[in-house]
Amino acid sequence: MKQDTTKIKYFLYARKSSESEDRQVASIESQIDEMKKVIEREGLKVAETITEAHSAKIPGKRPLFERMLSDIKSDKVQGIIVWNPNRLSRNSVDTGQLIYMFDLGKLVEVVTPSQVFRNTPNDKFLFSLLCSQAKLENDNRGIDVKRGLQKRTRVGVYPAPAPLGYINDKYAER
Repeated sequence: MKQDTTKIKYFLYARKSSESEDRQVASIESQIDEMKKVIEREGLKVAETITEAHSAKIPGKRPLFERMLSDIKSDKVQGIIVWNPNRLSRNSVDTGQLIYMFDLGKLVEVVTPSQVFRNTPNDKFLFSLLCSQAKLENDNRGIDVKRGLQKRTRVGVYPAPAPLGYINDKYAER
């Protein structure tokens, strides 16, 4: 059953993981451009656009995300439009908060360009799964980096930028 979206107010939320432009593939601007197509196609009412350049790995470290959650809890806004669920959460605490807001009826929809998540068992499960997949990717990335650094050390390559006064030789045998 399709929800009447004319009464729902949404946050448009865009996030990149780092303030460094060269380290972020999907820029905030490109996320917003894609979400504007969804807003126009579905006739959604955006109360506010929120953009942040903070990692979602650690709960409580994104001030605008925390304010957004607070506004949803106080019924000011009932939905979120986001590029991908991994923009909202890459940790179990934030994922749990979002699912709980669905359970309370405070969060009505999370809209992405390819899917709408509502307060149904299947939608909450899939939303939770996608956020958990983002956490798994982060956790695995940490293990992979550590393994790569250990290998570099075993073969005699300094596994970090060279100390002051030295230079890394990118053409050295690995």
